[in-house]
Amino acid sequence: MQSLSGRLAVTDLEPLIPKHGGYRRLKSFQVSQLVYDVTVRFCNQYVEKRSRTHDQMVQAARSVVQNIAEGSAASATSKKTELKLTQVARASLEELRLDFEDFLRHRGLEMLDAQHPALRRFKALQPKSLHEVQAWVAGERKQATEAQGLSRTHTDRQDAGRSSVPVRECQDSSIPSSACLAANGALSLLNLACYLLDRQVARLAADFENEGGFTERLYRVRTARRNGQR
Repeated sequence: MQSLSGRLAVTDLEPLIPKHGGYRRLKSFQVSQLVYDVTVRFCNQYVEKRSRTHDQMVQAARSVVQNIAEGSAASATSKKTELKLTQVARASLEELRLDFEDFLRHRGLEMLDAQHPALRRFKALQPKSLHEVQAWVAGERKQATEAQGLSRTHTDRQDAGRSSVPVRECQDSSIPSSACLAANGALSLLNLACYLLDRQVARLAADFENEGGFTERLYRVRTARRNGQR
């Protein structure tokens, strides 16, 4: 007759197929999904739709979310596959980051420093949706336009008695374009996603090293079950 302690040992066994597939709760997935939404909108707005660049950027962004999801689903039976697919997602992020950097460089647009006031406000906002990113772009444009208007009025008054030549200012130097802001916002999100996936890969690698994969778990479960039934 099986003892109570034996029955408890069998009941409390490590599950052979652990819970898996909860990728939607991962911060890395949530940020990467926002990156995908922003990239699709950005490419439709500012990149020639029939160009190879348009297709590559959208596919790279899609690859990130798809590989995170597929890796999470495969984690129950193959930690090795989960780790590999998560690394593929990280590589796609790097590819996409280079595309956004190239967009700015090829068009002579500014790549904002991490401490730039606009990016600091973007990070403080912690956008969760495409709508919030679009609202940030519009808000930064409005704020820069209003600031330039005040500066221009002040300059006009100072020069009123000196010259009849209209005061002309280069708006491009003080008001970043929507494309410039959107690209820099996307880069900020990409940097965050890269950081999160780097941590995720490191954790998966440590877990695989310490606990092994499905084969090792199967061995532990079988051993524990045999010991519990004695």
